[in-house]
Amino acid sequence: MLARIRALIDRWQQLKTVDALTDRDLADLGMTRRQVEDFIRMPPDVPDRVARMAAIFGLSEAEVKANHAEYLEILGTCAHCRERGTCSLILARWEIARPAEATFCPNAGTYSNHNHAAA
Repeated sequence: MLARIRALIDRWQQLKTVDALTDRDLADLGMTRRQVEDFIRMPPDVPDRVARMAAIFGLSEAEVKANHAEYLEILGTCAHCRERGTCSLILARWEIARPAEATFCPNAGTYSNHNHAAA
């Protein structure tokens, strides 16, 4: 319980810091204020989930991160996904999973398009 309270206080402090960012600061980050706030609220496992799901589609983490704006969108989509349970099952065996097993993923189309563009 104490850890959860500390996490909430930490998140609150981070959001206050975001409020203090100038437009120039946000431009340097390449993110909107809303994107930074969403990033702070994002479950901590999302970047790892994205990297492992992308690997199922044959993409490296570097390939997924190559387009910063698209990567932020992928993270946001993953963070709000309602299929976390199904995702966890597939990611538990991500090294042997196939794209056809991951069609539930709201980023599946993006991963597939990325992979086809690279081919």
